[in-house]
Amino acid sequence: MGYLDCLILAALLTVTSTQFVPPYTEECRTGMYPPNGPTFKGPVSWYTVDLDLPPIKRWTPVIADKKSYLVSMIQAIRDLADAFVPSGKLIELVDITLPLMVDSLPSPFGDEIKGIAADSGVPLGEVVLFNIFYEVFTVCTSVVAEDDKGNLFHGRNLDFGLFMGWDVKNKSWTISEKLKPLVVNLDFKRNNQTVFKSTNFAGYVGMLTGIKPNIFTLTMNERFSLDGGYIGILEWILGQRDAMWMSFLTRSVLEHANSYEEAKSQLAQTKLLAPAYFILGGNQTGQGCIITRSRVLSIDILEIDLKQGRWYVLETNYDHWKEPFFLDDRRTPAMKCMNQTAQSNISLSTLYDMLSTKPVLNKLTTYTTLMQVSKGKLESYIRDCPNPCMPW
Repeated sequence: MGYLDCLILAALLTVTSTQFVPPYTEECRTGMYPPNGPTFKGPVSWYTVDLDLPPIKRWTPVIADKKSYLVSMIQAIRDLADAFVPSGKLIELVDITLPLMVDSLPSPFGDEIKGIAADSGVPLGEVVLFNIFYEVFTVCTSVVAEDDKGNLFHGRNLDFGLFMGWDVKNKSWTISEKLKPLVVNLDFKRNNQTVFKSTNFAGYVGMLTGIKPNIFTLTMNERFSLDGGYIGILEWILGQRDAMWMSFLTRSVLEHANSYEEAKSQLAQTKLLAPAYFILGGNQTGQGCIITRSRVLSIDILEIDLKQGRWYVLETNYDHWKEPFFLDDRRTPAMKCMNQTAQSNISLSTLYDMLSTKPVLNKLTTYTTLMQVSKGKLESYIRDCPNPCMPW
């Protein structure tokens, strides 16, 4: 699962033309929006999540439509686990141990996960596993940019599935491909009024991408650290529960925070199970930042600063004051495209162009989301990266 995939990737890079060996980049894409061509795999359907319903029933309409895809994705995880531990003991451990965690999760997440398991027929422990993957396995690109008229735009690629089953025949990551049919846009409502909107995977109750219309936009990227999500999850299992799950925090902020500053404060100060980058955009000039988090505290907040010529902030998965890992430098080509676009031309369209440029777009990319806070707009597209394309 991990070692074998590393060997496969090493072989891929060995036989690949040096033109495509990292830090391979291509010319910045243009004219990609409205989404078209081989990198566009399809639009994303909308569903309503009614927050007035009991948590156990909130996801029933989504799971009714996506059940077969969820079952297929979970089976792929089982297959990977069985390949890693052929005895089947790993999944058996998941099915026995992880259900015990559900009642320890903060409300309403435990009951929502129980409802998803009941609606889908997937064992409860395996739905829990799906919901904790993102604490440890996500790589992404997120950007908040301000145009020369003071409009704020927020875009992201959600990349997921690194080292989770490389399909040699199709040159793709197994779990990444299984997740694409599960991508959904969600309108969370209370009293029939929109509270926030999100792009999500059906069956996953936390939030990785969302907008509170006219107030703020928010995405989350993984931050690699030795003191990472595995340790936080282990502490939780062992009974130390004074920290917040990353994606549960982002959902709580989207639901309850009522301003950019309130959201920033909560994201910077709440103790977490795993380190993270929170990329936050507001509704006024200068309101855009990257919050670099350890599990315990905020290490750095980089904000848009027009006086210093910083009209955008962009995050992949490396601290902005350090050089990215040379085999995974999506930051440099992304910033090159942003700078070529220039502040006067920034828009949802040009953000999509940047997010469509390899290796910002790569074999792990499941979806692209574009948000404009002033219009309450969130639009998402399922992506593909035809060969030649970097594995990550």
